[in-house]
Amino acid sequence: MQERIEINPRVCGGQPVIRGTRISVAAVLEQLALGESWDVLLRGYPELTRGDIRAALDYARQAILHTEINAFSPA
Repeated sequence: MQERIEINPRVCGGQPVIRGTRISVAAVLEQLALGESWDVLLRGYPELTRGDIRAALDYARQAILHTEINAFSPA
């Protein structure tokens, strides 16, 4: 995944992007969440590959797995 996803403060405000592009992981995930097929996504972003889409999904999965929820009780 690290060879496909890049975080650079000078690219897209530091959002994770597909390496070598300005296509954010969030944009890929949003399109998929809206029901866009992989084939349509690939036609819309010709520089994107199936491996890039898999990396974006894996990046999101890893982010969720490493998110810590802090439960708190009202005082």
